[in-house]
Amino acid sequence: MRKIGKIICLALGCGFALSSFAACESNSEDPAKNPGKTETVTLVVWLPKEDQEFGKAVAEEYKAAHPDKKYNFQFGEQSESDAGARVLQDVTNAPDVFAFASDHITKLVNGGALNRIGGPTLERIKAANTAESMDAATVTVNGEEQTYAMPFTDNTFFLYYNKSKLNETDVASIDGILAKCDAKHQFGYPMNDGWYSSAFYFGKNLGYEVEYDEAFGETKITTDFGNETGAAVTNAMWQLVMNEKVKADSDDSKAVAGFQDGSLIAAVSGIWNKNAIQEALGENFGVAKLPTYTLESEQVQLTAFAGYKLFGVCNYSPNKAEAIAFAEFFTNKENQLKHFDARGYHPTNKEAATEEKIVNDPCVQAIQGTLEHCKLQKNVPTTLWTPLQSLGNDMITKKASFDLPKQLAAMVTSIQKNAT
Repeated sequence: MRKIGKIICLALGCGFALSSFAACESNSEDPAKNPGKTETVTLVVWLPKEDQEFGKAVAEEYKAAHPDKKYNFQFGEQSESDAGARVLQDVTNAPDVFAFASDHITKLVNGGALNRIGGPTLERIKAANTAESMDAATVTVNGEEQTYAMPFTDNTFFLYYNKSKLNETDVASIDGILAKCDAKHQFGYPMNDGWYSSAFYFGKNLGYEVEYDEAFGETKITTDFGNETGAAVTNAMWQLVMNEKVKADSDDSKAVAGFQDGSLIAAVSGIWNKNAIQEALGENFGVAKLPTYTLESEQVQLTAFAGYKLFGVCNYSPNKAEAIAFAEFFTNKENQLKHFDARGYHPTNKEAATEEKIVNDPCVQAIQGTLEHCKLQKNVPTTLWTPLQSLGNDMITKKASFDLPKQLAAMVTSIQKNAT
């Protein structure tokens, strides 16, 4: 999920001030030194703001399932999209358990932040979850595949729309959507967010290549976004930005607000906004796979990143065994189903995904349609996001004076590393 979340740690049972990193020392007690006392295990857990209530409910269930111990769960607010960067600021004081986007896994392993999952735990989560989701949690180290996290949902985006304004034929293409739009009833697409804007390039099989050293440091990055096809794709994006029917800076908050006030009749976003948009649209709530866009005389399918949300255990956790056990509990079949009920998250658990309420859910069907045309969000260059954001912002702020050749060349230069 591409949101910025502040970090908040509830200092339950800690008699000292916590840093903004939200990490507490373990206050586990040695029963041998304190006879008659129940061992207390402190676990610091990072989840996005929207999952705080769900996570705390899971923690209470975990406590009830382990009455032999006393648990002190401390929850901090942190979006999955930024968790990796925050953890790497100080891995020795990172939370015990945290949710993160799958494209962070390589740099987290490189930074020594993640505990390797193995033994019976690995056997169980491999058997329970899809091969694709386990691949997202796995990296190759010295020729050996090693798993460093537990999956719990896929992570992509799709189309939301107002069924009183658009029908299933309209939403198959951006042209069809725009035919029903006007300056006051727009189509929302965040062109200044690389996670979304890259779908235009991926639709024409453009992309990047990354080479790593043995420590997972990026040694070489190349991209073909700047070739002739890439220039044509960029021009198609620019034409949409200049169209008054398109809200080109439609981030999550603006997408939700737009459906609430009627200024948007369609927009792309992820499952995390389902509840808010469904509440805004009521019986007119509609979803679909991503539409096509026009590239000269061709209809090109928008091709989204397909990633996963993962649960990782910090390599420096003072209660590593307990953290692993909680992570497995949080991501098990039952809790993936509860997460679907609470947030609409599509389970990676194979048995959960076959349940009727999952199979027949419109958002799940829209996600699966999008995933038929996708790019795996793995081994993504760390240099990708900022240049794409800058390109989109330049289009939005300059519009007709946007210098496409100059800005496209600058973007490519910023993405690449040791390209020659």
